[in-house]
Amino acid sequence: MAKAQALPLRKDVPVPLTWDLTTVYKNDDAFETDFSFIQDQIKVISQLAGTLENSADALLKATDLYLDLNRKLEKVYVYAQLKNDQDTSENKYQAMFSRVEALAAKFAAAVSWFDPELLKLTETQMKQYYQTAPKLTNYKRLFDQTFKQRGHILSNDVEAVLAGAGDIFSSGEKTFGILDNTDLPFPVVTDDNGNQVQLSQGVYGILLESTNQKVRKQAFQKLYEVYGQFQHTLAATLTTNVKNHNFKATVRNYHSALEAALAANEVPTNVYENLIEVVNKHLDLLHRYVALRKRILNLDELHMYDLYTSLIGKKSPKYSFDQSKKIALEALQVMGPDYVNHVKEAFGNRWIDVVENRYKRSGGYSSGTYDTNPFILLNWKDNLDNLYTLIHETGHSMHSYYATHNQPYQYGDYSIFVAEIASTTNENILTDYLLDKFKDDTAMKKVILNYYLDGFKGTVFRQTQFAEFEQYIHEQDAKGQPLTADFLDKYYKHLNAKYYGDAVISDDEIGLEWSRIPHFYYNFYVYQYATGFAAASTLADGITSGSADHVEKYLNFLKSGSSDTPTNVMKKAGVDMTKPDYLEHAFEIFERRLNEFEKLTETES
Repeated sequence: MAKAQALPLRKDVPVPLTWDLTTVYKNDDAFETDFSFIQDQIKVISQLAGTLENSADALLKATDLYLDLNRKLEKVYVYAQLKNDQDTSENKYQAMFSRVEALAAKFAAAVSWFDPELLKLTETQMKQYYQTAPKLTNYKRLFDQTFKQRGHILSNDVEAVLAGAGDIFSSGEKTFGILDNTDLPFPVVTDDNGNQVQLSQGVYGILLESTNQKVRKQAFQKLYEVYGQFQHTLAATLTTNVKNHNFKATVRNYHSALEAALAANEVPTNVYENLIEVVNKHLDLLHRYVALRKRILNLDELHMYDLYTSLIGKKSPKYSFDQSKKIALEALQVMGPDYVNHVKEAFGNRWIDVVENRYKRSGGYSSGTYDTNPFILLNWKDNLDNLYTLIHETGHSMHSYYATHNQPYQYGDYSIFVAEIASTTNENILTDYLLDKFKDDTAMKKVILNYYLDGFKGTVFRQTQFAEFEQYIHEQDAKGQPLTADFLDKYYKHLNAKYYGDAVISDDEIGLEWSRIPHFYYNFYVYQYATGFAAASTLADGITSGSADHVEKYLNFLKSGSSDTPTNVMKKAGVDMTKPDYLEHAFEIFERRLNEFEKLTETES
């Protein structure tokens, strides 16, 4: 038997392929200095409780200190999180991240009085305060966001208890993370070349792209064999998380956990409802695509593990990390020189942690804070999907860069709701670039169309399926239904069958998919992948048309941060996400490209 190919240890990863966290803190001692400072100042800010009604200057003093401490807390949090994520087995950084989480909970408890006290100030008082201390006008939108929460913010004592229990409320998510990233014992499986490889989240994704159905089937069954062994524990961690959301929504006087989650981002629930309604309306397109997949692959039975292999009869094109950076820069030229120069800065200054190493957090993300550059975590594999992941996460990072460099700290972040719009706009620009580049190359055009259709399936259809599942389990828990592993398995399999239709067999293992999705712990996050992709379709169409006006509007959107509500920011960029039109437009593009792909494949059949 060939020796299993083990992932490298962190210390064996080449330095140029790791992120440079010394730009955050030169060393751990510098981190400890800020950590200690925050600890000391937490005592100071807690003593300001009861002062906001005294004077405008008292409000200004409390607000300035609140934001200054929060800004420094974000920096220590990001440093500890990134250190932990690069190697989740390292006890030192596990402990560091745990300490920061506990510190964040203490800080939240220490400032929990602020919003209830702010709500005691009347509109007349606030007008007087703005006149007396004009610097307060810099925080007007920040204050207005709190005033919108009247009826949902509780008394000082209750807010202090909820804030102090933040670490406890996150226990389900933390337990899942440790299990999923460190403790689950994934087996060795056989790859396309007959090599024995250790299964991981990253390797699993590659094996599902295999043209060998036996390889796909083995990876699928072996992965879910592991999750199946732990499904009752994972049902308990997910239930803890759902109960956390429902409890907080109830005590804060929201009708549902969904309403509470979306209200936190100033997003009306009709945005979520429109998404599920419009996607369900167009499930026939997904059924049609799945049936096409079965025909092209010439399979008597199409299984869930057959949905990621290429439809063009070969593996995904290989793109090294260096090649992918070059392609991304070429595609993004339509964004203008300023944008491209900042992307070059990210690519050339170790903002990216590239390769997968043992115990590294799975997946990919962009992270950072106001006083750091944006960092990107990848688990690189040489394929088209990782090229798209690179340009996707670069979109997040450029959004962060423009927001932090054009807004004051209090508005230098942006709503989670619009975050996925920047990333998927980049994806759509890349697709347009590649389709144009290979317009006379039928084989490559098929590859790109195949990838786009699969991407749409995964981003719009699949994430909406997740969103529908997430809403359902919260509603069921609120009704008193126990979220047992058996209950979750059965419903998830039923929902999967509805989405993918009769052409595919919803294998029993797919009922376990809920147990390995980290986003179910993010409190109604996944729907934004779908809404973001659909909105990005409209934005990318305008940008790739060559119109400078569309580019300017888009860059202004990136620069806006949280200076306005997310739906208003998007309206200014040209997309009204409170209406279903942008979703319908996305499905028109999908159907057009599905038609094109069908014609190309029928010509050769």
